[in-house]
Formats: sequence, C-alpha cells, structure tokens
Amino acid sequence: WREDDPTAPLSVYGRAKRDGEDAVRASGCHHYLLRTSWVYASRGGNFAKTMLRLAAERDTLRVVADQIGAPTGAELIADVTSHLIRARAPEHSGTYHLAAAGETSWHGYACHVIAAARAAGRPLRVADAAIEAIPARAYPTPAQRPLNSRLDTRKLREAFDLHLPPWQQGVDRLLAEIIGG
Repeated sequence: WREDDPTAPLSVYGRAKRDGEDAVRASGCHHYLLRTSWVYASRGGNFAKTMLRLAAERDTLRVVADQIGAPTGAELIADVTSHLIRARAPEHSGTYHLAAAGETSWHGYACHVIAAARAAGRPLRVADAAIEAIPARAYPTPAQRPLNSRLDTRKLREAFDLHLPPWQQGVDRLLAEIIGG
C-alpha cells in the first residue's frame, strides 16, 4: 500500500486510527504520521514468544499463511522517529509508511522463529514439517485482519535518505534477547 491509496478500515480500531490521522492533518500543524504494521518488542507478549511457547508445548502448529506483512520492531520505529525529529524538515511534513524491508506471512514468520530457536539449541517439540500453513478463515479472530498489510516505504526512504533493514534482522535481534545467541 502507498500513502495516497484510499483507506478502508476493517474495524473500529482502524477507523479510529484513520480519524486520528484526519484530525492531525486538519489541524494544519507540522507533522509526521507514521503508519506501520506487525509491530513487536522484546517486552510484553508478542508473536515470536507465543510461537516459541507453543513449539515447546505442541507437536504441531497451525499458522496463518495468507496474511502478508513485514514484522517491524518497536526499536526501528523509535530510531526512525528520532531521525525524523532531528531532521527538522517541515517541507516533508506528511504521512509515511514505516515497516521493515521485505515481506512474509505469519507462517513464514513462525518458521523463521522456530528455525532460529532450533539453531540456538532451544528444546522444541514441534518438527519443522509440523508447522502447518492454514488460511486466515481457519483461524477466526475477534477483529478482522487484512490479508495484505504490505506497506510501500519508498516515500519515507527517499525523503529522509533512510535504509530500512530486512524484517529478519529485527526479528533475529529480538530472538537474541529472548533466547540468547
């Protein structure tokens, strides 16, 4: 998705975010609105920790394979936000997409996490072949999630001369904190 694509929120949460963006724009103030997706941090709960726990408890995992996005670390978001603030560039006021480079499915993300845990010597019950790819419709959630959460970050990268690292780099950093290595 590009920043100028029409929005179509799927939930109250999404509509509230869109309405907040509209209010900031309407205020006329200098601003950076950063849209991101699949955010994680080493503190608190997150997808990687859930997969590690389940992989230690279960022989098989069923993970959604048709929702696509880029896992994006809170540290990356904080670093980029700091960079934008230091840039003091009112001519670049606006809405930007911020996500780690590349894309994956939740299934691909889970496989990456499990492979890293196995390489670090973490004991797991689940076998690599036992991580089943399933469609989102087979895993209902209270809030509807988009199948495509991919964000085009070209505008941000070009306006602020940024390189956004691949999602695997941030997830590997998270895993090093959680499981060592």
